[in-house]
Amino acid sequence: MRLWHVSLIEYLPRQQLLGQHRECCGLRGKGWGKQHATVNYVFKYSPVMLYKFHLLVIKEMERRGYHADKLWLDYNYRGKVLGYADYNMKGLVLEKYPEHDQKYFAECVDNLRGKGIVRGSENRLFVKK
Repeated sequence: MRLWHVSLIEYLPRQQLLGQHRECCGLRGKGWGKQHATVNYVFKYSPVMLYKFHLLVIKEMERRGYHADKLWLDYNYRGKVLGYADYNMKGLVLEKYPEHDQKYFAECVDNLRGKGIVRGSENRLFVKK
């Protein structure tokens, strides 16, 4: 489980991009509030932040010709099992997760490098799509 650094979304290969969509769907659905070391930080903020992040993923998917279910465009949609629910929209809403800092960017790049997806330095990435 991982939310890739926001600045890497447009560079993710197909498998990681579609996996990111599934991850967002899971977190917005029954996974909301379920602890997992890699994504626990998400629950410190309003679900609106995850929704906005998910929209960035969906936008990139559509740019590449993939289609997400339009139901996910409604921030109250929580998946086929839960349907629509009123999220508690209280909580901190920022432009991006503060945890998505330069250190986290480097961790994500190292993760992609370990998968053989990225080569080069952090300042000049070469991504296999």
